[in-house]
Amino acid sequence: MKISGPLVKALNNQIAMEANAANAYLSAASWCDITGYDGAAKFFHSQAQEEHQHMLKFVNFVNGQCLGAIIPGVKQPPKTYKSLESICKTALSNEQAVTKSINHMVDLAQKDKDHNTITFLQYFVNEQIEEEQQFEDILQKFNLIGRDKLAIYEIDKLLGGLANTPASDVQN
Repeated sequence: MKISGPLVKALNNQIAMEANAANAYLSAASWCDITGYDGAAKFFHSQAQEEHQHMLKFVNFVNGQCLGAIIPGVKQPPKTYKSLESICKTALSNEQAVTKSINHMVDLAQKDKDHNTITFLQYFVNEQIEEEQQFEDILQKFNLIGRDKLAIYEIDKLLGGLANTPASDVQN
């Protein structure tokens, strides 16, 4: 089945979104590296790799449909951040935007009765539930533990433990 023009555009836009997310997480990891947040650096490096893998899944899917994926330039992410908490708030907001984009593609695919694309996107629907929950859980830690130096140290350690852990394995 041929994928509709609006859905092809949305899929290519998602490639750009995933590339920008990977870069944003890499920038956050870099800031954490130089700020002394070793655990958070490890976590955000892991997130960057995951987003890069998501981008490749979209590229491979689009190319597999003989459509030719559009490989985007990426936006320059921030170099510095206000705090570890601010990075996590921004990450949650970005993940929510990704969820909205994924849901939009599912809506388009359902309208087009494009079951192949719906099946492909289901992985990302599930992934976004986990990603949003993960960042909500992390942000909750700031409210539970606090924002003083010892609390940030504990949250940094927690983030290090989450690196390379599937979002579904995160415990409250």
